[in-house]
Amino acid sequence: MTCSTGENSVESKDALAKLAPLEAVLFDVDGTLCDSDPLHHYAFREMLQEIGFNDGVPITEDFFVENIAGKHNIDIAKILFPDDLPRGLKFCEDKEAMFRKLASEQLKPISGLDKVKKWIEDRGLKRAAVTNAPRENAELMISKLGLSDFFQVVILGDECERAKPFPDPYFKALEMLKVSKDHTFVFEDSVSGIKAGVAAGLPVVGLTTRNPEHVLLEANPTFLIKDYDDPKLWSALEELDKNKDA
Repeated sequence: MTCSTGENSVESKDALAKLAPLEAVLFDVDGTLCDSDPLHHYAFREMLQEIGFNDGVPITEDFFVENIAGKHNIDIAKILFPDDLPRGLKFCEDKEAMFRKLASEQLKPISGLDKVKKWIEDRGLKRAAVTNAPRENAELMISKLGLSDFFQVVILGDECERAKPFPDPYFKALEMLKVSKDHTFVFEDSVSGIKAGVAAGLPVVGLTTRNPEHVLLEANPTFLIKDYDDPKLWSALEELDKNKDA
C-alpha cells in the first residue's frame, strides 16, 4: 500500500474510492477520537519523575512518541522497567488511574469528529472502536465524547491474542461487524495503530494529531490528514460516494 500525502491527492482519493460500496469505518480511540496524548504524556512525565526515572529528568515529548504513544501497557512496562515487569505493570495501572482523572476533566474531540460521525450515520455504515487502551479508559473516553451509542463494537487489544501493532484487533473488528476488509477503512494516529491496520490489509487514514508526519509515514498509511476537517479527507469521501453511485 502506497502512502499519499498532500502532494498526491489523486492517489489518496482513489485509495478510498475502490472500497465502494463502503461497509464500515473503524476508529482508534486515543489521539484519533480525542487529543488525549498530552494527558498521557503529562501523567507519565509526572509519575516517572516522582520515582526518579531517568535520574529524575522529565521525559521529553520525543521519548513519549518513540516509546509510549499507541503502545500496549505490557510493551510500555517492558520498555520502562525491563528488569521488573510486575513493577512496570503496576506503574502503568496507577498511571491509567491518573489519566482517567485528567480525562474526565479535560478531554476534547478531534476537530471535525461530529462531521465525520454524521457522514457515517447518514450512510448507515457499521463502526467499531479498536484500541490498545484498557477498558476503563476506552469506555470513559467514548462516553465523554458522546459516542457510546455510535459504536456498535469496542475491540480491546487486551482481549485479543495480540494487541496492536499486530493486526489481531482489526481482524476481530471485521469478524464481529461481519464486514469485508475490501469495503472497510481505518482512522489511526500512531505508528503502532497504522501498522496494525496495514497488516490487516485495510487502508489507513492517519491523523497527525501529535505524532510527526515523517514518523507516521514510515508505517505506510494510505494518506495523512490533520483532523476530520481536512479537505483531503472530504475529497476522498466524495470520490467514494461517486463510486458507490456509479
